[in-house]
Amino acid sequence: MRFRHPDGSTVHLAYCTNVHPAETLDGVLAQLRDHCEPVRKRLGRDRLGIGLWLAKDAAHALVTDPSALRGLRTELDLRGLEVVTLNGFPYEGFGAEEVKYRVYKPDWADPERLEHTTALARVLAGLLPDDVTEGTISTLPLAWRTVYDDDRAARAHAALTTLAERLDALEELTGRSIRIGLEPEPGCTVETTADAIAPLTAIGHPRIGICVDTCHLATSFEDPNTALDALAAARVPVVKSQLSAALHAEHPHLPEVREALAAFDEPRFLHQTRTLTAAGLRGTDDLGEAVKE
Repeated sequence: MRFRHPDGSTVHLAYCTNVHPAETLDGVLAQLRDHCEPVRKRLGRDRLGIGLWLAKDAAHALVTDPSALRGLRTELDLRGLEVVTLNGFPYEGFGAEEVKYRVYKPDWADPERLEHTTALARVLAGLLPDDVTEGTISTLPLAWRTVYDDDRAARAHAALTTLAERLDALEELTGRSIRIGLEPEPGCTVETTADAIAPLTAIGHPRIGICVDTCHLATSFEDPNTALDALAAARVPVVKSQLSAALHAEHPHLPEVREALAAFDEPRFLHQTRTLTAAGLRGTDDLGEAVKE
């Protein structure tokens, strides 16, 4: 959906489709039919923006077959849907029975991440509505922390620099400006917005910025105003925001609270957990670990 900001600009609000797993183009088309169009109708809107997630195979099919891309665009129009942003964080297997740490592969030190994100940018440029010239893609915050050394950091920096150059060329070719936002997440190399400032200023390109996720802000106990002010002072562009929620337990030591939290521990996704103590943040990679402490 589109809203008019007081400054006169247009704000796009989109329904993110990665909550409905689909690995293939046929699966994406089914999402539009079974979930996105019904949401639009329930809201009573003529058009609904969606934040589309395209797995590796679906992205490859669209970028290598112009007719497939035209078909998807036609399907979007027929169902009253529009795409101005993609979720480029998960690569594949996001609907598997167990995802956990696999969601961080390939990371930005792996050439496949660059190629996949380039493909997504090309697809998005072809899906943007006729009256929209800017699109965004969120992506993982470099890598999961445990396998990230100086060599991998250098490779990630080079990959993102190359991506920025490709996005410049894409705009020259299509007239569409695509920007990428690293999405800070607990447990990753870039865990907080503050962690993002150094690598993004080192790249120093306006097409490579940050995606601010409200759940991840809350999990790391970041104050939104402080975080945004610091990003603005460092001239790090916020290219996208994701509105999501985190669970907060005011008294986590109580048995009944731990029992309630344990009900959310499940085998598919990581649920990173942070506790604010006098000594700072104390964290675990998954909720199951936290409730057993």
